[in-house]
Amino acid sequence: MAIGLRSIGQVLAVLKPEFEDVSISKIRFLESEGLISPERAPSGYRRYAESDIERLRYILDVQKNHYLPLKVIREHLDMMDRGQEPPVLGTNRPAEGATPVESPAAISGQAHAPKRAIRITRRELLELSGLAEAALSDLEKHQLVVPRRGTIYYGRDALTVAVIARKLAAFGMDARHLRVVKQAAEREVGLIEQAVAPHLRRNPSARTLPADVMQLVLHAHAAIMRSQLPQ
Repeated sequence: MAIGLRSIGQVLAVLKPEFEDVSISKIRFLESEGLISPERAPSGYRRYAESDIERLRYILDVQKNHYLPLKVIREHLDMMDRGQEPPVLGTNRPAEGATPVESPAAISGQAHAPKRAIRITRRELLELSGLAEAALSDLEKHQLVVPRRGTIYYGRDALTVAVIARKLAAFGMDARHLRVVKQAAEREVGLIEQAVAPHLRRNPSARTLPADVMQLVLHAHAAIMRSQLPQ
């Protein structure tokens, strides 16, 4: 093997500590999408240079921390190939060891900024979430993961549920348990809509449930759930 080149197994060993969901099949998928182009030895085996590994590290990072679809990642990589800097992305993760604490402004909804909308295919959803095909089909059967209305594409909520479902599977929870969570959420939304109905009637311009109300309820829900856990 040429000096400085690594096999796909060695690349996996380098990236695994930082990206626990990475796999050989995922690396090959990214290659099939044209995002990376490792050298090929005469035997046909892939050989990865350090630049290939850094490219993979960038792809995996923006998938993990920013949920960017492959189309956007490809645009960023094209910019990098032209010697340009890709857009600076804000972090959605707290500092290592930090405990996330919502400020009063954030809790009131005043500082809540909407996240970037994403649009991914079913194949991309499987790759980004790390779910098996059967597990995703089970979530779809229970209407826990659904495409955006009127499209074949999935959004951020679908990806979030898929990732959480994969992680919960390690604790013995599956789509049947999440279906109960969905049913409880539907009941909660119904109760909230009933409670704010007088407000909506007094404010004709507010035709839908205010986002601030949902944000406050979500914070309350999380706090109440935490209070039920053993101290």
